[in-house]
Amino acid sequence: MSESPATLPPVLLHSEAELARDALATPLLARAVRLARWAGPETRVGAGGELVDEQLPAAAAELGLTDGAEGADEGDAAAFASEAWRVAVDTGLVEVQDADSDDADGSVAAGEELAQLTSGGPQDVLGIWLLALETVFADATVPDLEDLVDAIEDGGEIDFEALGWDPQGESDFLEGVLGNLYLLTAGGSAGDDGAVPLPALAASMIVPDDMGEPTDDVLEQVSDAMMRLDDQFRMLEPIGLVEYQPVDEALMADIDSEEPLPAAADDEDEDVTRYGMVRLTPLGLYGIRARMLEAGLDAPAVGDLADKGADTLLDGTAAFPQGAAQAEIVQWLARREPLGAARELLAAARGGDEGAPLRRLRCQQALSLVGGSAEPALRDVLDDPELGGLARVWLAEHGAADVPAPSQEMVFWLTIDTIAAQLAAEGNSEELQGLVEGLAAQHSGFFAAAWRVDHPATADVLEAMGRLHPDKRVAKEARKAAFKARSQQA
Repeated sequence: MSESPATLPPVLLHSEAELARDALATPLLARAVRLARWAGPETRVGAGGELVDEQLPAAAAELGLTDGAEGADEGDAAAFASEAWRVAVDTGLVEVQDADSDDADGSVAAGEELAQLTSGGPQDVLGIWLLALETVFADATVPDLEDLVDAIEDGGEIDFEALGWDPQGESDFLEGVLGNLYLLTAGGSAGDDGAVPLPALAASMIVPDDMGEPTDDVLEQVSDAMMRLDDQFRMLEPIGLVEYQPVDEALMADIDSEEPLPAAADDEDEDVTRYGMVRLTPLGLYGIRARMLEAGLDAPAVGDLADKGADTLLDGTAAFPQGAAQAEIVQWLARREPLGAARELLAAARGGDEGAPLRRLRCQQALSLVGGSAEPALRDVLDDPELGGLARVWLAEHGAADVPAPSQEMVFWLTIDTIAAQLAAEGNSEELQGLVEGLAAQHSGFFAAAWRVDHPATADVLEAMGRLHPDKRVAKEARKAAFKARSQQA
């Protein structure tokens, strides 16, 4: 895949039961199951396990693909039947039995996996679906059959150079595209309905990040990639990996012209959907993640931390997007009683290391979801220099009585800690800039006091405030305070 483990956001998956139902409902797997149940002692196969030509019409008829059904002519019906049969063989739904002699056809029997679809659990069904996906993925990276036949040399070997086909390169390219689609989907960067324009996906693999206006050569490469992906997504849709709106047929005619298809629509009024739109399905999200895990990548899913300790929860969600962190925390809390969860969270939030401020921010978010029964845990840490501030905030928000006022030292410490956490979570965001401007405006002597705060991140926070504040005078004051803080820490 094209993304490093550190950049992969957690995904919220449907339950295995829901995904298994989706898998069984995919057109291609459903056809494969139907053919596996149709096959019997009279079914004949070739040396590679493929149905012999004489059997294809009957197989197509079993799938209801004759006489123009589903818009398929006779040739398409045979191709669909052949594809479904190949999936049945590769997934173990049918077992091929070799012929007794070289000039005889082989036969088939029901495979062990066929029974798993009805007697097995959701994981068994999903395992079969993943095998089917592997077959379709491999097919999607193979050139057209006519081109393949033309490239076979006299000795039966494929002349890859004449074909212009790099098998590993094709596989890596499609893996990369699917990885980018996964990242856009998991990170919430896809459209409102999760659909991504095909030109954007193609360009993500070809156009360098630092390139301004793409050159004609790059645009031509994007156009070629779009056409390859159009074919590949058409193949991947029947297995349920994606929902795909193909490239407009009127635009396909431009392939033969000298003009490349645009990498993106420049005209705001142009309908970008004409260039193809692809959406990763919930089943597809599961499938791509499974492939990532098999490849050794760290692809977290919401719920992975539900049975871990609070320290693992707070550290693990530190880099999560806000929505994913909230969902993970909700699942973690659901397995614990409120008071015990609050005590565990507060204990894990302590520390003076670089990641501690963000742990305390996640702790605050978790505690906001805990009911009033957690109050004793918050009162226990009122005198804690690291936790006393957030405890007072929680108690005040829950209408608790007799909450002692914080000291000025605690207020400043909590302010520095909060900004440090926001910097770690979001960087120099507009929200943080607004917070910085508000602090400087409300407290005229803020920087004179802030540099004295005994917090490991004091100097870094003041430097950031100097970068973020638009007023040059205030920014200079912040930088001077940061210098004093560093001198004090030295």
